[in-house]
Amino acid sequence: MKADDVKKIAVIGAGDMGNGIAEVAILAGYEVAMRDIEQRFVDRGVDTIKKSLAKLVQKNKITEDASKDALARLMPLVDLEEAVKDADFIIEAVPEIMDLKKSVFKDLDELSPKHAILATNTSNMSITEIASATNREDKVVGMHFFNPAILMKLVEVIKGKNTSDETVQITYDISEKFGKVPVIVKKDSPGFIYNRVNAPTSLLISKIMDAGSPTPEEFDAAFKAVMPMTPFELADYVGLDVAYHSLKYFSEVLSPEYKPSKVLEEKVNAKELGKKTGKGFYDWSSGRPNIDTSKATKEFDITHLIALQVNEATKLLEEGVVDDPKVIDLAMANGGGAGVGPFTLAKSIGYETLVKKCEELADKFNVEVFRPTKTMKEGKVSV
Repeated sequence: MKADDVKKIAVIGAGDMGNGIAEVAILAGYEVAMRDIEQRFVDRGVDTIKKSLAKLVQKNKITEDASKDALARLMPLVDLEEAVKDADFIIEAVPEIMDLKKSVFKDLDELSPKHAILATNTSNMSITEIASATNREDKVVGMHFFNPAILMKLVEVIKGKNTSDETVQITYDISEKFGKVPVIVKKDSPGFIYNRVNAPTSLLISKIMDAGSPTPEEFDAAFKAVMPMTPFELADYVGLDVAYHSLKYFSEVLSPEYKPSKVLEEKVNAKELGKKTGKGFYDWSSGRPNIDTSKATKEFDITHLIALQVNEATKLLEEGVVDDPKVIDLAMANGGGAGVGPFTLAKSIGYETLVKKCEELADKFNVEVFRPTKTMKEGKVSV
């Protein structure tokens, strides 16, 4: 099979990621079945897509006819078998719970055509373990979109232990047909590229929470001039429950040092999850929080964050997750608002400076994850 043979796509899950992926697919000209477990979830997903398409028309990104044509290609369903029985390519976008994903993939394997590729939109979890629930491990692949899927360009295509090269190539090609910038992750590893490279920043703000100083606003204020969304603000925006579960997962599969802070756990337990609940580290009830840059801490600067990114990126090279630093830079430049990758930044700042910053943070918080790698110390990576 080739990407051109894919005519019908099924998206499993109609939540934020699911309806976003479905919208991308119908705009790319595919017939798309969007399925969720209850009609109300499906209806909400359809409503979100309609509103998003209306905005695109309003902004002259697409025509009214293109919007109508796209909606005509959308099939909202609750019946799983009906959704996947004639699908060529299936994208799962259910909550990040491994047992749930494996259960879904077992059902997909039994109900979908033998030729169908089964892709998971997981942001962190093992593709290989998810694939183990099926009898077609060669056709199971990671296809990690970023939120909002309609706007964000990056798609990480992740090869599980038994994923075939053909499956990877078809997924890569379909991502391009979606108008995305795909990158291939050659080894199934926690967090893949984007979330793994950013994991130490999450760990840093977790350690700062436990230390009680600087405050989230004082820390974020130091970066407001150079970042579209600052670390604590971004955690609030994505959801503190997401940050908590990601750190918990990394503590189990990467290092116990990633254990979430008590402060973060308390916020999650109190349902103060950030933007989605109106309050997290900031008050979101009146829209985006106003961060007072006059409160900026002098304790940390942007080179600390860049140093952690570059250091973690070198681990991906050392572990064989990616074999080309250009791929890491491409992923990082397209996964967020930075527009430039860590190795490009390292070239302009200098590895010697960044190594010192890593050592400084490792000593300050007694965290080995922050320690510079052999590759980092050698400073020979170039893009």
